[in-house]
Amino acid sequence: MKVINLGGSPSVLNSYIAEMRDRRIQKDSLRFRTNLERVGEVFAYEISKTLDYSEKEVETPLGIAKVSTFDTSLVLATILRAGLPLQQGLLHVFDHAETAFLATFRKYGKGDWYEIRVDYCTAPSLEGKTLILSDAMLATGSSIEVTLQKLIEEYGKPAHIHLVCPIASRYAVDYLAQRYGDEMTLWVAAEDEEITSRSYIIPGVGDAGDLAFGNKL
Repeated sequence: MKVINLGGSPSVLNSYIAEMRDRRIQKDSLRFRTNLERVGEVFAYEISKTLDYSEKEVETPLGIAKVSTFDTSLVLATILRAGLPLQQGLLHVFDHAETAFLATFRKYGKGDWYEIRVDYCTAPSLEGKTLILSDAMLATGSSIEVTLQKLIEEYGKPAHIHLVCPIASRYAVDYLAQRYGDEMTLWVAAEDEEITSRSYIIPGVGDAGDLAFGNKL
């Protein structure tokens, strides 16, 4: 698995991540969602450099222009809720892409025990296409693993998977690297070293879904 950390180079992306982390600024839900959208746009631009291109002719009012545009069939999938603004940013750039949505979540039992459930999934065929799967946080990697199993079993095997997770734990990066090879590229903006017993990333941002859309019961 190839891991690309865009936060390792100076860019405006780091300003968006800083505002998402800041405990004062992140209280503004609109600002938090907007920053997630901006992050999605940055990742989409970088991913666009990896796609397959061919030269095409475009008729202008004054003649014919030759332009290289990509030919890759894209499906943008996201995990509800926190992934929605991130996917919107990806859609701003890849506006002709197909879309998929999944409700993947942890169902907690006694103590810190939990299981991963997928309660809702809708997607087009993924067979032979490029899948861009996005989620705001990558804590353990287990939710992503279950999500991909669901998508591939029911909708087909993609030609390549781009996993977009702005903030990831080192544990999750290592976990996925052991399970996926050249078929996956992981895109992050920050890698944090710690996770809690309930699988929250430290320093992380807190609960990205609650920050974007309000506290849940």
